[in-house]
Amino acid sequence: MAGRVRVTVALAATAAAAAAATTAATLGSSSGGLFSEPPMLPTRRGDPLVLPSREKQLSDLGNKDFDVLVIGGGATGSGVALDAASRGLRVALIEQDDFSAGTSSRSTKLLHGGVRYLEKAMLNMDLEQYGMVKEALRERETLLRIAPHIARDIPILVPIYRWWELPYMYAGLKLYDFIAWMNKKKEDMPVPSCYMMGRRATSRAFPQLNTKGLRGGIVYHDGQHDDAGMGLAIALTAAQNGAVVANHVSAIGLLKEHVGEGVSDQTIGARARDEITGKEFDIHAKMVINATGCFTDSILKMDNPAQSNVVVPSQGVHIVLPAHFCPPNLGMLEPSSSDGRVIFFLPWAGRVVAGTTDSEVDVSRTPEPRQEDIDFIISELNKKLCPDLQIQPDNVLAAWSGIRPLVKQPDAANTESLPRTHFVHVSPSGLVTIAGGKWTTYRQMAEDTVDEALRQRPDIVPSSPTRTRQIYLVGGEHYSQTLPHSLVSKYKIDMETASYLAARYGDKAFHVLDISQNANHLVQDFPYLENEIIYACRNEYAITVEDVIARRLRLAFLDNHASLAALDRIVELMATELNWNAAQRRKQKENCLAFLRTMIVKPHDAS
Repeated sequence: MAGRVRVTVALAATAAAAAAATTAATLGSSSGGLFSEPPMLPTRRGDPLVLPSREKQLSDLGNKDFDVLVIGGGATGSGVALDAASRGLRVALIEQDDFSAGTSSRSTKLLHGGVRYLEKAMLNMDLEQYGMVKEALRERETLLRIAPHIARDIPILVPIYRWWELPYMYAGLKLYDFIAWMNKKKEDMPVPSCYMMGRRATSRAFPQLNTKGLRGGIVYHDGQHDDAGMGLAIALTAAQNGAVVANHVSAIGLLKEHVGEGVSDQTIGARARDEITGKEFDIHAKMVINATGCFTDSILKMDNPAQSNVVVPSQGVHIVLPAHFCPPNLGMLEPSSSDGRVIFFLPWAGRVVAGTTDSEVDVSRTPEPRQEDIDFIISELNKKLCPDLQIQPDNVLAAWSGIRPLVKQPDAANTESLPRTHFVHVSPSGLVTIAGGKWTTYRQMAEDTVDEALRQRPDIVPSSPTRTRQIYLVGGEHYSQTLPHSLVSKYKIDMETASYLAARYGDKAFHVLDISQNANHLVQDFPYLENEIIYACRNEYAITVEDVIARRLRLAFLDNHASLAALDRIVELMATELNWNAAQRRKQKENCLAFLRTMIVKPHDAS
């Protein structure tokens, strides 16, 4: 505690300066400062999303030559493809599963700098951690601007139960705000600044909170998003800018060219397999970029079988609870759980998401949550909830596990320090690998990766610098806060459905509703429409039932029982759209049922 008190004193001085600076910025800003809202622009109907068919993309992959081939279609890989395409390069991207099917869709749904990383940076005087926080906060503001429909700021309460925590946490969070304000780009708007509340105001704002020993609270703001929706939007935006992208295509080998004695054979592409048809083909490219997250080592070993592992996989489990456990517009942060990790408790998509844990795990395409991790999250949260509102195991609607691809440098001797920073590595064969980092920093990671690739190949000449700070992600360009009202007026749908569609599709929501004037809901108590299944198949490269139920909709992540209830209708609609026969329908349903079994843990059997 003495160390924290010393840091509190240092932070307090910084926080005072931060408060003065941000207050001056607020008073001096013609747009209303830190608490101003974006202007209420008139709603515009976005142009239809017209992309080449998957069949055309597959044909191009096998018949064209590219400047860059990206392996991996998560947030980082899709971001690399978009960055390279924005510079005028000829870009290909393949993903063995669906876009953002791995870690990128299994996060805490936050766009943040990392409050705990800032604390570690200050306590340990760690400039690397500090730099990561600074970078992530800058990128948070950019994402809130280029994807205004998917991303939004969310207030998060830190309840205070010990007197010394109040100045300590307030100083730290004020510094957090100050770093964001100092490093934002001029075109971006910072989120609102943190503020303190007394005991009574805290309990009113979060009535589910345990008030025994409560001293007060601090509310700060971070970003929140639909991670799968954001990842998909990045991939679709890359395709919109000319990249040839294909999901469900695996890299099964690297193509090499012999360039001379004493020089490593150079990577010139990849052997690929369409996982839907089994067809194999070659993709030729001047540069190959490995952006496969927790599967980084498998591609590195294709390049060099003797390569040591660089990924240190860490499992993070989340659970989903009914909405009544949390206020609809205020989350909570538990900064000091019993194992030292922070736990978030956040309203999301009409439910509450809580997590996360941190434990060793083997790399898997379908990691499953463990009962002990779920029990831990429930136990920690129940300490903060009032006694008559305790979470029971059967309250858990869904649960999932994501694998953090923590990394060490390929030439590092040990894994003692594993910060969430990223690195770009170039092997002797010319294979470029991007690894590490955070969801929030995907855009900067992509820019750094393409910069390094171009340094390695000066013969690849871009036609422009990167433009990813200026390019709106699909659906964001003409989005405005009045969009839900426009949808209600034009299509006579309820406001909940309209608000969901606006957040999911942005200015493309009109085209989803134009598919059918009936706009039937898919399942009770959720805003999802049958139109969305058809739109996903026609416009968003949805190929499997899992693609739809898990990532085009988020039903599998929100409610296991509702997913089972909607399954047959989703299969029926997709079968009509994709011309499945009876055997294909049966296989798709069986595969999805197997996937859904990984998204829930049954309560303990009393027997």
